Amino acid sequence: MNYPHLFSPLDLGHATLPNRILMGSMHTGLEDKAADFDKLAAYFAERARGGVGLMVTGGIAPSIEGWLKPFGGRLTLPWHKPRHRKITQAVHAEGGRICMQILHAGRYGYHPLSVAPSRLQSPITPFKPRELSARGVERTIGDFVRCAQLAREAGYDGVEVMGSEGYLINQFIAARTNQRNDAWGGDADKRMRFPLEIVRRMRAAVGRDFIIIYRLSMLDLVEGGQPWADIVTLAKGIEAAGASLINTGIGWHEARVPTIVTSVPRAGFSWVTKKLKGEVAIPLITTNRINMPDVAERILAGGEADMVSMARPLLADAQWAIKAKAGRSERINTCIACNQACLDHVFLNQRATCMVNPRACHETELPITPSNTRKRIAVVGAGPAGMACAATLAERGHDVTLIDGANAIGGQFNYAKRIPGKEEFHETLRYFTHRLADAGVRLQLGQIADAATLKAQNYDDIIIATGITPRRVSFPGSDDPRVLGYLDVLARNHSVGKRVAIIGAGGIGFDVAEFLAEHAPSPATDVARWTREWGVDMQLEHPGGLVPAQPEPAARQIWLLQRTQGRPGARLNKTTGWVHRATLKNKQVSMLGGVSYDRFDDQGLHIVVDGKTQLLPVDNVVVCAGQEPNRSLGDALLAAGHPSVHVIGGADVAAELDAKRAIAQGTRLAATL
Repeated sequence: MNYPHLFSPLDLGHATLPNRILMGSMHTGLEDKAADFDKLAAYFAERARGGVGLMVTGGIAPSIEGWLKPFGGRLTLPWHKPRHRKITQAVHAEGGRICMQILHAGRYGYHPLSVAPSRLQSPITPFKPRELSARGVERTIGDFVRCAQLAREAGYDGVEVMGSEGYLINQFIAARTNQRNDAWGGDADKRMRFPLEIVRRMRAAVGRDFIIIYRLSMLDLVEGGQPWADIVTLAKGIEAAGASLINTGIGWHEARVPTIVTSVPRAGFSWVTKKLKGEVAIPLITTNRINMPDVAERILAGGEADMVSMARPLLADAQWAIKAKAGRSERINTCIACNQACLDHVFLNQRATCMVNPRACHETELPITPSNTRKRIAVVGAGPAGMACAATLAERGHDVTLIDGANAIGGQFNYAKRIPGKEEFHETLRYFTHRLADAGVRLQLGQIADAATLKAQNYDDIIIATGITPRRVSFPGSDDPRVLGYLDVLARNHSVGKRVAIIGAGGIGFDVAEFLAEHAPSPATDVARWTREWGVDMQLEHPGGLVPAQPEPAARQIWLLQRTQGRPGARLNKTTGWVHRATLKNKQVSMLGGVSYDRFDDQGLHIVVDGKTQLLPVDNVVVCAGQEPNRSLGDALLAAGHPSVHVIGGADVAAELDAKRAIAQGTRLAATL
């Protein structure tokens, strides 16, 4: 058997799971409207069909006070059950099992009705919560229990009690957020009473043949977090209270340590779960940055956990489990932990999807069905948009030729994979290599396409995915050979001195700064190096698991500059931008806004900031000042009168090299031709 530990059954006593794969909770936005539950059912059914052993929904509130946001998903009344039955019936029809996560946001609730153990405002919401009275605590416990009962009646196989990530239960447990001096606060035993009562009363209400997963915060990563001894005590209490499984929770949303972005090493926190092994008898689930079968198998074979949780990897590829079991792991569409279309969307109150799989959460709206007519189609440009478009077209039955002047597919992904912490882009290129071959796409690499030749081939449609050209800057000395473009650095391996100024502080500017600051290989490939870099206590001797960070010195002295006023990087993605800013700050990169460029000469780069002239004594300047669409071929074809020319990706809109938009645009166009 491929991956024998991963695909061995797990006996829970009253139920046996077919494998050790848990699709972890991932809020999609579809949970929040009754009208979207058909779409949510299709989303879960596709993943049940893909062979995952057990799934957990996004967070569902047990009360209005527990909402993540106004009118968010909740299961509190009998007439809420029919919408949830759509999910459970769809999953069971595919032979799957599903639990509903019960999540009370506490002070993380983005609404004025939020409550918490103490009246302490979260740093990530503008609302100060109301402190729960003792009667309110009892009512909230009852809300959890009633929600679990309704979930059982709606057909769920179990529930997951969200006790981590800084939500309400975690707020009761930690001294940081629980300043009560009654029966629900004070010493550790009193702070633990809230989750223990929830699980104990819930088990009594739902019976023994219903799965209860408890999401235990094993590493808070905040000041005032729990010491390890208390975490072990709580785990034992949760087991005694009747939980079937304990899932690992890592970090609070307000933590200074990243936990799920692509620069976190694969399985970067499985050592935490391993430390709890042997303290309890019920199975333990480990989580965070487990995205490929070999990683999951190693964890299980090494006795670090009994089950692995993956949320975003099942967004990226609904057939992850089937492919792994069949020995086709090279064809898995790997989650690269970019967060651009999943978590970033959720935090912007948009529906989640996936950068590398735009069908995720759009299964009913973006079906890939066979075409009624077979067309001859040329796709010019083998970057993200072109690869996605060509593969989808061929899978629908079209005769597709993919043309690119480079000798390899991937376009800008070939540069992204060189950025420290973005090594996962190698996986995306591996996936597309196999997908294009399996679909029968004809590759013509190392060939520059021209309008006359394309027109003479009599293609039915021509897709222009020719990408971008970097924008140039002009100031005295900008034509000096020491002034480089970002492609000179990332694609042409031009040597760069020890002191560098980077012009442009968008996504590419930050990437180039990290590339030039970091020593190879990056800490993303080494858990021990990474935990030192961010100040994570692997010995768990300090409450919350925090110690002073020990960032490695930068490989170069770097200035990151932008013309616009304000903080450089302020427009980076919400869930990852702060990590990039913190990384460069740790490397002592100087970041300046409101900069104008006077000249570059043998002394260095002369700039003006707030009306004052400064000299940056740099050896090189690297220009990352944006891009322009490369539409020349498309314009030539239109001028030549070709009847069906489509422009996608960077050739359409070049802003910040948006791979999320490019892949989605290419896929959606291909689904319609």
